[in-house]
Amino acid sequence: MRIGIISDIHGNLEALQTVLADIDSKGVDKIISLGDIIGYGPDPVACVDLVAKRCEWSLMGNHDFAVLYEPTNFNKAAEEAAFWTREQFEEETKRDREAAVKRWEFLGKLRVRVAMGPFLCVHGSPRRPINEYMFPEDAENSPQKMISIFERIQKFCLVGHTHVPGVFVGDRDFFKPGELNGVFEFVEGQKAILNPGSVGQPRDSDPRSSYMILETGDDLTAQRAHFYRLEYPIQPVVDKIHAIPKLTNWLGDRLLEGR
Repeated sequence: MRIGIISDIHGNLEALQTVLADIDSKGVDKIISLGDIIGYGPDPVACVDLVAKRCEWSLMGNHDFAVLYEPTNFNKAAEEAAFWTREQFEEETKRDREAAVKRWEFLGKLRVRVAMGPFLCVHGSPRRPINEYMFPEDAENSPQKMISIFERIQKFCLVGHTHVPGVFVGDRDFFKPGELNGVFEFVEGQKAILNPGSVGQPRDSDPRSSYMILETGDDLTAQRAHFYRLEYPIQPVVDKIHAIPKLTNWLGDRLLEGR
């Protein structure tokens, strides 16, 4: 079985469309989203509709939660983006109430964690599924944090949230996709946590979209994971953000630098 794993779209329609087209060209059995469909980007409604149509399911990310409820521990730009995003969904309610109700229901039913065979799927971490970050440097600098996190998984875990692709192996090592030649081979008895990176807002100094294809047996036995990076039309997204008075220009500018 081949499963497309996407995360952290953040309202970036151009990036999402590019990634989905590439996934289609590679042939997958299904696509799942690890959360943060919205927040920051200029096309939240279209992104939610596309994820609802194309993904088997999506998780609840902290920005999805912020739009549904309230933004907590957000910086000023992120908070403003959350409120602006909510306004877009409310405006759509006035234009097409039936479609808007379905959209709100989809967002309201996003789950915090999903077990998929040997994989625990969360947006943040197994300890705090919505909000906790697992940074690459934690493998070296925060051993107790990593031990605590790995104690909470039986075999493997899929996470997003940091917008940085890579694999935590055991509780002490983190490997970037480049260090793995783009492919991670699962080993029986070895725990691993994989992050596909961000579709719409990479933060590893590489502005290209990031996603992953997971290969498993028919019973979801883990085999390998392939990491991919894709160019997409960034400037139109930047221009859209700059044209929205309630969004800080910096939210667009940083897309060009992958930060």
